[in-house]
Amino acid sequence: MTETHLLAKLPRGKRNLNARATAKTEEHIRISREYGQMYFDGPREYGYGGYRYDGRWIPVAEDIVKHFGLKAGDRVLDVGCAKGFLVKDLLKVCPGLEVFGVDVSEYALMHCEPEVVGRLHIGNANHLPFPDGSFSAVISLNTIHNLPREEAIVALREMQRLAPGRGFVQVDSYRTPEQKAVFEEWVLTAKFHDYPEGWLKVFREAGYTGDYDWTIIE
Repeated sequence: MTETHLLAKLPRGKRNLNARATAKTEEHIRISREYGQMYFDGPREYGYGGYRYDGRWIPVAEDIVKHFGLKAGDRVLDVGCAKGFLVKDLLKVCPGLEVFGVDVSEYALMHCEPEVVGRLHIGNANHLPFPDGSFSAVISLNTIHNLPREEAIVALREMQRLAPGRGFVQVDSYRTPEQKAVFEEWVLTAKFHDYPEGWLKVFREAGYTGDYDWTIIE
C-alpha cells in the first residue's frame, strides 16, 4: 500500500472558496447528494457547474496504464465513473483495454460519452457486481469519501476483492487544521473525511493493499 501521485498532471478546476462558503446550505448539500442534473450541470453552488469532456483525463489515463503495466485484453474498472471521461481516455490511450465503469448517478450514465455506451453500469461502490479477481486494476477517484465511514470500508474491501493489491483510490483529505477548515467550507458530498492518518487506518481496517492519494483543497 503506497501513496502514489497518479493525478499530478490533472488540471485543477478553479474554486471560488469564499463564494461556496457563503452560498452553501443544507438544501445545496441535499440536492448535490442526489448526483443528478443540478450536481453535474447546474449552477456551481450545487457541484461541478457543468461537467464536460475536455481531454484533461488523458495524462491521468496514461499514468494509470503505465503504473499498472496495462495492456490490450486487461480489464479495468472505474468506481464512481460519472459520465465516463476516464473510461473513454483509458480506451483511447491503450487500444484493446477492456474498461468499465460503475456510478450511482443515472443522470451521469444517461449523459455519458458516446464511446463508452454499454460500458457503464448503475451501481454502488460498496456492492460491485463482479466476480473475485476479475479485474487487472480497479480505480476510484474522489468517490469513496462520499460514503459513511463503515460503507467506505466495505467499498475498499470490494475493490480489494476484484483486484487484490491493484487498486488506486483518491479521497478528500487535509494535512493541517487550516486546510481542514477550507475543505469543510467547500465540501458538498463527502460523508467521511479525515487527515491522511485517519484514512490509512480505514485502509488497514478494510484490508486494502492497493495505492492511494489525497485530494487537498488549498
